[in-house]
Amino acid sequence: MSGHSGESFAELPVAPKPPLRRFHQARWDEPIIFEQSRPGRRGIAVPAAGVPAVELPESVRRAEPPKLPEMAQLHVLRHYVRLSQENLGVDQAIAVGQGTCTMKYSPKVNDRFVNDPKVAELHPLQPDDTVQGVLEVYWRMERMLAEISGMHRVSLQPASGSAAIYANIAMIRAYHASRGEGRQRDQVITTMFSHPSNAACAKTAGYEVITLMPDENGYPDIEALRAAVGPRTAALMITNPEDTGIFNPRIEEFVSLVHEAGGLACYDQANANGLLGITRAADAGFDLCHFNLHKTFSTPHACGGPAAGACGVSEALAPFLPGPTVEFDGAAYHLDADRPQSVGKMRPFLGVTPNVVRAYAWVMALGAEGLREVAETAVLNNNYLMHKVLRIPGASAHWDGGRVEQVRYSWQGLFEETGVHSEEIGVRAADFGVHYWTSHHPYLVPEPFTLEPTESYSQEDLDEYAAILAHVADEARRDPEYVRGAPYNQTVHKIDQTSLDDPKQWSPSWRAYTRKHLA
Repeated sequence: MSGHSGESFAELPVAPKPPLRRFHQARWDEPIIFEQSRPGRRGIAVPAAGVPAVELPESVRRAEPPKLPEMAQLHVLRHYVRLSQENLGVDQAIAVGQGTCTMKYSPKVNDRFVNDPKVAELHPLQPDDTVQGVLEVYWRMERMLAEISGMHRVSLQPASGSAAIYANIAMIRAYHASRGEGRQRDQVITTMFSHPSNAACAKTAGYEVITLMPDENGYPDIEALRAAVGPRTAALMITNPEDTGIFNPRIEEFVSLVHEAGGLACYDQANANGLLGITRAADAGFDLCHFNLHKTFSTPHACGGPAAGACGVSEALAPFLPGPTVEFDGAAYHLDADRPQSVGKMRPFLGVTPNVVRAYAWVMALGAEGLREVAETAVLNNNYLMHKVLRIPGASAHWDGGRVEQVRYSWQGLFEETGVHSEEIGVRAADFGVHYWTSHHPYLVPEPFTLEPTESYSQEDLDEYAAILAHVADEARRDPEYVRGAPYNQTVHKIDQTSLDDPKQWSPSWRAYTRKHLA
């Protein structure tokens, strides 16, 4: 395995090294909201509405009021503003370091749309004839995604990318069951550098998972695929480009091998930033695919949720789509729940409407030419940043060749020289107002870090980010212990991680913490 030297940018003029800006994260000694609760405090006195009282059955009535925090509006506002100041985020940082997660700018005008009462105050149980506008947005967004992917139909019901993968797995299982091969086809094939949710969802659905390792060029080993496919193959679940940023040029051959064995091919396009308007899932013969609207289509990650997924299928798999589906009869939009082969709901109600509206507005603002420009700019930004990063002594990228929308790099050379790990480099980088993610486990690429610039960042942003990494790498050579002691400018310094490895100390909620540690 070798490092890529980035010669394609060799003739670019060398930009002056940007100065490292001064940064110090705000730090508040902020208790959690339950600890600030005081009996009797409230944000607003709600007047009597004159609505007749309804006697609820005893079985659904609380024995005592819910234990919610009691606080004044001002104190609630202060609490959440302080918490926001203690965080890095895409609106304040050069957030190119969350490779595979795609931190891109989400236009604020789209927040205005979703906060409009016509969207924000919709009730999920309203009759179809009172929500024609939002049903039209779903219907149109589904068809735009069908055009982008080449698929026959799309469902926007999944609430996340993993939920969309699971929906695809459920449809794969239903398809084979409808052909009398449900029990026989009990294996799903994926690759080491595909998103781990593919293997996880397949395993959750009861499949045996076969993982293809990379060959000497970094591509999934096609000979291993030939050996793996057979009468037990249900599907191939593959991300392309994989999390290395490498696009598999033999992807059509992979799909053909699976089809010849009677299996289905499912394309993980959670991150399609480098593909929009350039290639489509259907062009390579895939039967299913999925997108993450909170990656490619610019809706916020929102601290882990709510996200929004979209699963697309060929005509043969359309009967199995999650239900109900959004339909249009030429005059009105309606929900169709009469789908006997449907795999059922992936979540309550319709989907994550605010994020669907944001994604719809983003696509409509860009148009077809704009979507292709997104992909072209994302690829250009990524390869420019790769050229900059690979000039830093101690940084490398496994396997030769260009990358599409991201790169999984390695600090192995720096580690061998200094003993400083990739995680420690990332923690020190946070002292300059940026961060990065290392990699999924296992660390097949040693001392990894994964960067994904997207189309949102300027050349100056990329130069600054690369300068920060170069500065920290230089610090590691001059004073490795100083880097290991980071962070110095953050809200939290060194964390005692022993509690993370002790289930007896875990508390997923305030109620659990109260029982376990305060009782």
